[in-house]
Amino acid sequence: MGSPYRKMSSVLSLCRCRVDGCQLVHWEMMRRHWLLVGACGWVLLLLMVASRFINYNLRVPDDYGGKAESRTWTELSINTVKPQRPILHPNNMSQSNVGVFSTVPSDWHSVEERRLDLLASVCRNSSLRNVTHTSVNKFVLDRIFVCDKHKILFCQTPKVGNTQWKKVLIVLNGKFSKVEDIPEDMVHDHEKNGLPRLSSLKENEIRERLDNYFKFFIVRDPFERIISAFKDKFVKNPRFEPWYKHDIAPAIIRKYRKIHRDPDDSSSHKAPGLRFEDFVRYLGDIPGQKRLNRQFGQHVIHWITYVELCAPCDITYNVVGHHETLDRDAPYILKAAGIEHLVSYPTIPPGITRYNRTKVENYFSEISKRDIGRLYERFQGDFRLFGYPRPDFLLD
Repeated sequence: MGSPYRKMSSVLSLCRCRVDGCQLVHWEMMRRHWLLVGACGWVLLLLMVASRFINYNLRVPDDYGGKAESRTWTELSINTVKPQRPILHPNNMSQSNVGVFSTVPSDWHSVEERRLDLLASVCRNSSLRNVTHTSVNKFVLDRIFVCDKHKILFCQTPKVGNTQWKKVLIVLNGKFSKVEDIPEDMVHDHEKNGLPRLSSLKENEIRERLDNYFKFFIVRDPFERIISAFKDKFVKNPRFEPWYKHDIAPAIIRKYRKIHRDPDDSSSHKAPGLRFEDFVRYLGDIPGQKRLNRQFGQHVIHWITYVELCAPCDITYNVVGHHETLDRDAPYILKAAGIEHLVSYPTIPPGITRYNRTKVENYFSEISKRDIGRLYERFQGDFRLFGYPRPDFLLD
């Protein structure tokens, strides 16, 4: 009797061993599978973190010089496709559709002609006269640099690549042989850079140059320019111009800072410096801004309107370039002025001139519709004169 039982017991033991062996193999395979999945997951996570770090720290030079501006992940992803900046047709320039755009044609001369036609049309609109016209006073004449050798006048509009055009004029005036040789600190030293201002001449000399010289200036989306001015003067301040943080910022804060005392919100007590919302309120308060601007003096050139800087309805300019299409405008301006064989415009880093809606939305995300509306009214002339569309995505 014992022998069959022993045989059956041996068979059962053998089966259990085989089953256990199969289970061990199965679990070993499952363990390796999940280890592989986990390893792949970690690799993907590390790649994502590395990509964010690289893109966050990728620096694109602002004003095309040594100064650099950090670009966020979102901004870079938006800018991977270069948008076309459309131009208004000259036969569609009634008041109701100023700022409506069509496709940029390949002939760049026609682009410039349409811009000038739009400018002239809006200048003739009497209902906009209070935001499009200004007197050709000393403040305007101080903004215009002179190159007598080649009969050129350039009106300075800060935050649109203005530094590079000043380098071009310095070369043309014979101070340096090429733009690459010009020290950065000399470009803005107006006592040493060899660039006379129109205001330094006699009245008859001024009139003769305004009537006969080639005249141009550059514009940019007004709200992007305001953001650039705020970052450059109150956040980074790379040239260390202390009056912006020590004099101008405190005066704006005293008048426009809205303090919210919420004991549960620690963020209400941080950022003692000038905030963008304070800056927007200041710019949108036209009477208050004018009073403060008299106190601030000529430092305000970085954020006042193109109308106040260059009097585009009161001086007849030959070309109005756009920062967003500077890669095509710069060669056109050099050729139109007859100097393309004498000097080249400095290389424009990829992506630096593109309009960045994401950045604009981010900066204005916490600004009230009321304050944005007032800001638009303040800069409405700049939007209308140069064909920049009303920022409906912020106002409506």
